[in-house]
Amino acid sequence: MKFTDMGKMMKQVQKMQADMARMQEELKDMTVEASSGGGVVRVVATGRQEIREIKISPEAIDPEDVEMLEDLVVAAVNEALRKSVDLQTEEMGKITGGIKIPGLL
Repeated sequence: MKFTDMGKMMKQVQKMQADMARMQEELKDMTVEASSGGGVVRVVATGRQEIREIKISPEAIDPEDVEMLEDLVVAAVNEALRKSVDLQTEEMGKITGGIKIPGLL
């Protein structure tokens, strides 16, 4: 490999690193939404797997069946986190060309 080729490759790697850092920042503001129980529990998460909001409809609240509400919340949170990981993978794939980079995701 020629020295000029090595320099060109290093510039490409540096650009990719800068693009990935920028995307990590942008993912903080991107959101996904999931729901459970026919929409009675709704969860919004960021592209960085942080829960931003949980909304529970009043009809989901039954003092006699707290376990059901807990299950609905867990289901909606897990689905929101799955969608968040998918969003992150998709957005980073735009930068890496779909190449999986260990430790990135």
